[in-house]
Amino acid sequence: MDKYDVISVVPYRCGECPMWDADNQLFLWSDMLAGELFEYDPATGKVRRFAEGKNVSGFALNSKGGLVCATHQGLYLWNEKGGWTLVATEFAGQALHSNDAVADPQGRFIFGTTFYDQTVGDNFERGRLYSVEKHGEIAIIAEGLGLSNGIGFSPDTKIMYVTDTYTREIFQYDYDAESGKATNRRVFVKIPDTEGIPDGMTVDADGYVWSAQWYGYCVVRYDPDGKVERRLHVPSGQTSSVMFGGKDFTDIYVTTAAEVVRLSAAPKGYDFDAPHNGSVYRFNLGIRGLEEYKANISL
Repeated sequence: MDKYDVISVVPYRCGECPMWDADNQLFLWSDMLAGELFEYDPATGKVRRFAEGKNVSGFALNSKGGLVCATHQGLYLWNEKGGWTLVATEFAGQALHSNDAVADPQGRFIFGTTFYDQTVGDNFERGRLYSVEKHGEIAIIAEGLGLSNGIGFSPDTKIMYVTDTYTREIFQYDYDAESGKATNRRVFVKIPDTEGIPDGMTVDADGYVWSAQWYGYCVVRYDPDGKVERRLHVPSGQTSSVMFGGKDFTDIYVTTAAEVVRLSAAPKGYDFDAPHNGSVYRFNLGIRGLEEYKANISL
């Protein structure tokens, strides 16, 4: 079993959207359900809550300072001095009830929406994937997502990966970073219903995709052809997301959730009553990740 450190044993209700701040050498994440944002300083081992008030499900560092945040309440900017600044709560007739997010190579902020309700089967409003330009202009770049989740780019930025937790699929799109257009959607991997459901993700320097498996007790590493290369065991069933960090980007940070979510999509026999600690973990396998792109958004 791979060795790990527990960087915070607090039972976060739903640890999410891990992010490495290379400029300040800090690890950031949210407790999405509690509406709080945290930072961990590896130099001191201390954890600090630095913001609260929105249910942040995805964010990117903003080159203008602060963060660009996708939340359950809409799209916001945040900085230490000014707090929260609203960008939009809806677009083209759809509420921006958002989930995961990422910045692209040109500084656009890309995020997905979700309206998944397991009680109504396939009869629900489908979410979209949105792109935000530097002055807050919003555009739809993909539609028809059940539960939009982890997003990432291949090292050459020509492929964008988008997770749909509802369909148990990670999609590939051809991505034009210059125009921000996503085309030619196809299935990269389809996760069997005997496994957990795909959640947050990232891509390493070799182009391998790392996908956290909620209900899976693991993060799965897929090669560029979609074949499973390894499974990183995580001692908490609701493994929510994964991100590289550290000075050389070989630390692997993993978030989990303590508040049990009972979905019918769980694999048969999943033990909802087992401990779900909500801790944050750090592994190091000697595999190098990539620094995430910064957004470039100002109103």
